[in-house]
Amino acid sequence: MRIEQLRKNYEIGIRWTAFPLHPETPEEGTTIEELYRARGIDVEAAKARLKKAADDLGLPMADRKMTYNSRLAQELAKWAETEGKGDSYHDAVFKAYYVSGRNIGKPGELVILAKSIGLPEEGAKTVLETRTFKEAVDADWARCHALGVTAVPTFVVNRRSVVGAQPYEVLEQLLKTSGARGR
Repeated sequence: MRIEQLRKNYEIGIRWTAFPLHPETPEEGTTIEELYRARGIDVEAAKARLKKAADDLGLPMADRKMTYNSRLAQELAKWAETEGKGDSYHDAVFKAYYVSGRNIGKPGELVILAKSIGLPEEGAKTVLETRTFKEAVDADWARCHALGVTAVPTFVVNRRSVVGAQPYEVLEQLLKTSGARGR
């Protein structure tokens, strides 16, 4: 919703960039408790902060028990973008992961998501089997490293950035201070 409003009010292009969020996660996933505990993070406090941020922004979010490897989802996202379905695909993956707790590391699950937004099932299977967009995601990961991105989401405009899910006003201020032209 905020992205659509920003597009309406400013002359901007939006480029989704894949980020290596827990790339060591196996296909079957890891429990949130394992992930956070391994990093010395208070699980309940982190989940409460995330839930509050989502609630404040009106984002749907369930109490996830698992985290999954998003690498293949990112590769399929690059394909969806070439098919004009990038935003729809990102929304579908967000809801599948954060609301429904679906395993976005499984190719079959990703094919279902792609099909649900009108992408051809066979095309999605082929992209995943041949890893057609592997290099594109590798390039995105390198770009994140070069930009100093350490968390998602991170919004970058002309090398200025804000980290985390942000209210519209914060994103608008980023655009204004970066010289974006209003409509």
